[in-house]
Amino acid sequence: MTIKEHTRHFRALPLGMRVLFSGTLIVLGTGYLFAMIYIFESHAGRDGKPGLSVDDLIIAYSGSKSDTKLESALKGPMANMLPPKEAHEIVAWVRRGAAEADYKSSGVEGIVERRCLICHNGSNPHIPDLSGYEDISKVAEADTGMDIFTLVRVSHIHLFGITFIFYIVGSIFIHAYIRPQWLKCVTLITPFIAILADIGSWYLTKVFPPFAWVVMISGALMGFAFAFMWIASMYQMWLYKMPPELIENDGRVS
Repeated sequence: MTIKEHTRHFRALPLGMRVLFSGTLIVLGTGYLFAMIYIFESHAGRDGKPGLSVDDLIIAYSGSKSDTKLESALKGPMANMLPPKEAHEIVAWVRRGAAEADYKSSGVEGIVERRCLICHNGSNPHIPDLSGYEDISKVAEADTGMDIFTLVRVSHIHLFGITFIFYIVGSIFIHAYIRPQWLKCVTLITPFIAILADIGSWYLTKVFPPFAWVVMISGALMGFAFAFMWIASMYQMWLYKMPPELIENDGRVS
């Protein structure tokens, strides 16, 4: 005798469980939205153009052939942190050779003290320390993208965090009635494959920049899978009317 395992559809679950699932999805959805905003703001504009592009990702992971780390930051994540005139003065100082005497006499030191040291004061080990000339001269060097240590640190955080997020969302989505069944399975496995491809491509982009396309596509696949599972779960939890075959099977879905 073959015993088939089934999961109960949302509409066959107790009200309290559906409320729990909904609250979880709402909070995770909000968190995912803020994560997307952060990724956009931290990478967009590095190529000097508005929006997030493959070139921005290449610069973030592989570096820029024309700019220093400081210039790339001022074009990208730090673009709105100081007035354009002051940003231009810093870039001009870098392109004049980034000399220490010029750093003090040109007024760049004062700009850094006023605009940058509130965050870049050495208290956070994960962002550059700009509290002195020796420190700022390090980011006035050629931009080679994220260093390996930073990639490793960010990789393990993403691997653990995103795995838990999609495990939770997937555990809720499993109660949805989706046909054909292969579509449900593909949706469940896609984000896990995508995160491995995404993070692996961070390292490969440093060697072969076109892998930035894989980073972009993988991120899009994760976002699409999350959105599909979120919308399908919330809709079937509260607005969906079970078809006859589900009602006959006491709300059990496979």
